[in-house]
Amino acid sequence: MSQDKILVVGTGALGSFYGALLSKAGADVSVVCRSDYSKVKQDGFQIKSDKLGHWCFEPTHVLKSVAEYKDQADYLILCTKIIPEIDRVELIRPAVSSKTRIVLIQNGVEIEQPLANAFPNNEIISGLAFVCCNRIALGITHHLAYGKLTLGNFNKTTRDSNSTQHLAALINKAGIEATVSEKIISDRWLKCLWNAPFNPLSVLSGGLSTADILSSQEPLIRTIMQEVMQIAKACGHPLAVESIETNIQNTYAMPPYKTSMLLDYEKHHSMEIEAILGNTVTAARRENIPCPTLNTLYSLMKLIELKEKTG
Repeated sequence: MSQDKILVVGTGALGSFYGALLSKAGADVSVVCRSDYSKVKQDGFQIKSDKLGHWCFEPTHVLKSVAEYKDQADYLILCTKIIPEIDRVELIRPAVSSKTRIVLIQNGVEIEQPLANAFPNNEIISGLAFVCCNRIALGITHHLAYGKLTLGNFNKTTRDSNSTQHLAALINKAGIEATVSEKIISDRWLKCLWNAPFNPLSVLSGGLSTADILSSQEPLIRTIMQEVMQIAKACGHPLAVESIETNIQNTYAMPPYKTSMLLDYEKHHSMEIEAILGNTVTAARRENIPCPTLNTLYSLMKLIELKEKTG
């Protein structure tokens, strides 16, 4: 069997961690880096995992741009933030061949269709990472807990392919659970149930951890989650009635954690406001579902964003 060729675009915490796992499983993994290009080119990635131990991930190729990739990728894994200044379609276009499966390991809801429209003949695999993982320095990623990756086909191509199952098998081989879902869009809404309250509130609270936010504002968290449940149902993706309680209890059980949105805010980086909140309230508006709390969160976060841009 030929070695899988994988190109990871976006090598922050998620991209470097899952790229390292795929390399560990025997795949030929190349990466596109930005700020840590020189460090990774010289030393590779240092993965410090509380679960799997510490190791060095040395990619086959370390590239500054997608256009530098000269192989034909079996999988192009996109792990960038979904922010206005990144055109995801044009970013990856130079490396998408007829055989490339496009994998999105990204936050938010209703994020797949632009890629499916741009690459109608390529398989789109939607991925959800349930992981506590941070980039703590250039080329250094700290994996604190969890790591489960859920993958699912967004579109069906003319090829009868088991590529999603194969990618999940590689992750499992490296020691982290990966599953294949037949309802990946519902799963994406389920993840939004957690992201919608905790990401913006971590910023609006001035940097509180998930544990502090939940212990002091559980009723607010439940209200936000209930609004997400109603929107998901209206979009044709009803979530299990126990989903809110499960998320609440799981968050109490997890270690105090800084959300990705808070980390971006502290570094004065663009935040995924549209992917997580904007797309959610847009869906609510389209389906005529009231969501006053989510609308307020979204408006407050847009003010924070404006202050960052002008301040």
